[in-house]
Amino acid sequence: MSAPHPYASRLATIPVRRHETQVLGSTTAWWEYGDPDARTTVLAVHGFRGDHHGLQPVVAFVPGVRFVMPDLPGFGQTPPLAQTTHDLDAYARWLIAFAGAVAPGAIVLGHSFGSIVAAAAVAAGLVTPRLILINPIGAPALEGPRGVLTRLAVLYYRAGASLPAPVGEWLLRNRVIVRVMSVSMAKTKDPDLRRFVHGQHDAYFSGFADRDVLHDAFVASVSNDVRAFAPDIHVPTLLIAADRDDITPIEAERVLATMFTQASLVEIPDVGHLIHYETPQAAARAIDRFLGAPAGG
Repeated sequence: MSAPHPYASRLATIPVRRHETQVLGSTTAWWEYGDPDARTTVLAVHGFRGDHHGLQPVVAFVPGVRFVMPDLPGFGQTPPLAQTTHDLDAYARWLIAFAGAVAPGAIVLGHSFGSIVAAAAVAAGLVTPRLILINPIGAPALEGPRGVLTRLAVLYYRAGASLPAPVGEWLLRNRVIVRVMSVSMAKTKDPDLRRFVHGQHDAYFSGFADRDVLHDAFVASVSNDVRAFAPDIHVPTLLIAADRDDITPIEAERVLATMFTQASLVEIPDVGHLIHYETPQAAARAIDRFLGAPAGG
């Protein structure tokens, strides 16, 4: 039995509308949270294997802001891009085109793999007044504390893409493996919150379009990190990092913060790579302060 959604009552007070927009020859599904006439719009990009639902808990604690939340191409309700490899360049081009069509001038937010996509897009010319990165990938995943597990994951996704289709699909959508991933990332000791996290991963981690897209996106996620783009980003940037993140150690996040022209780092204690699920209130407080700060501050 899954746990109740701990943020449901707050989300219920926020208007939400579903939209579809043609981007780069394909349809992008996206959701609009909050007042469509709000003064501030945040374009939020979710992480690998998930969809827009993952960032809902953060939205719940940032009132008065319009959030535009797409599903990445090939995930959730957004089909893959037409006739292209889903590498980082494709995702960055998609984000630039999507922002131009739906939310020009919006503040950009990215979580995990979304932090790489957002940073790559901004460095490539996506116009935004500010950038927010939650659990940013600030070091090569293959070199992190769980580098060995990452290498095993590489083999897992490679097998899923190369085995006969029925076997590969079964492997990639296997609920036991999804649960192992979820358990490895969750740090909270609250049993209800752990059940909620696992329920979210059970519900949304297998919502990818096909195994080729999943493999391409995984390769993009472990072959790139935010460091390559930080020096070319010249807008105020907020990094929200976790002191128990197994993918990017907090020491690496501190180094990453020095690579931007204008960056501030907020460290959240006792949480890992699931800030958006386990400590959305702390992330929201940091975002509120950042959005209220002067442009040069």
